[in-house]
Amino acid sequence: MIQPDPGTPLRIGCLGAADIAFGALVKPASQSSSATCYAIAARDPARAAAFAAKHGVPVVHDSYEDLLADGDVDAVYVPLPNSLHARWTLLALQAGKHVLCEKPFTANAAEAQRVAQAAEGTGLVVMEAFHWRYHPLAERMLEIVRGGELGEVRRLEATFAFPLPKKDNIRWSLALAGGAMMDAGCYAVHLVRTLAGAEPSVVSADLRTRFPGVDRLARAELAFADGRTARVTASMWSARIFDMSVTVTGEQRTLHVIQPTNPQHFHRLTVRGPGFERAERIRAGTTYAHQLEAFAAAAAGSDTVLTPPGDSVANMRVIDDIYRAGGLEPRRGATD
Repeated sequence: MIQPDPGTPLRIGCLGAADIAFGALVKPASQSSSATCYAIAARDPARAAAFAAKHGVPVVHDSYEDLLADGDVDAVYVPLPNSLHARWTLLALQAGKHVLCEKPFTANAAEAQRVAQAAEGTGLVVMEAFHWRYHPLAERMLEIVRGGELGEVRRLEATFAFPLPKKDNIRWSLALAGGAMMDAGCYAVHLVRTLAGAEPSVVSADLRTRFPGVDRLARAELAFADGRTARVTASMWSARIFDMSVTVTGEQRTLHVIQPTNPQHFHRLTVRGPGFERAERIRAGTTYAHQLEAFAAAAAGSDTVLTPPGDSVANMRVIDDIYRAGGLEPRRGATD
């Protein structure tokens, strides 16, 4: 495995000056001794230069290719539009870089499989940025579900909904592999799969579009081989300001978590049953800080990746099947 020198922070290059890059990379890196945002490139070099000046990124490259050719860059963060995730992850691997790729991992399962195959045997870390999975709240949820206090689990439901009114937002672009199931639904699917500890099949899906081929609302019923059922709901045209939650219903008690993916903003974990209620809060920093530390540790040789390419392939398969069940085609990416 390619590793930075001992005691040297992992030097990460950012492909693109997307808004998420500050919260997911620059800010946690500024507070970390394990990783640093060392370089940036953007489609518009002036935008990259402005981003670097604002956030103190020392190196600006004129192109993504130049950044990948920089021998001082150990790893790259890919916050590009969904349709470009696979292409630039593959090119980063060819350049010998570790990769932290934003969710959803790729535009579809076939692309995810290509990336997984390319990463296999390279000794390079490839990690999907499902940041929620690295926060202690995720481990606490799993502890409750696996520990038996809910009784036998019967049903899981995850919702990720918010309003996105601006029509020119890239998340509404079919060409860039947008849609509610891609942007919001990937979280809901990942929550259900992770807490169930198993892979579901898609029973039915209801997709409603804002633009041709682009879903604004997606609901899907899922089933597991052992009889458990699930529902995932994703919306980018939500009447409510935010609705981000997950519920696991067992024979004896029910677990309900508000804001399971961004607990640093606000969250509440509640376990309820007949004559019983317990509420918990897990105060442990940001999901992005935990994710960055896990990525840096993995690049240094530790087994800290909880969202590897194989998990990403499985998540994208469910998303593809939801699109098909709802009468839409899975998204297409730059490698298709």
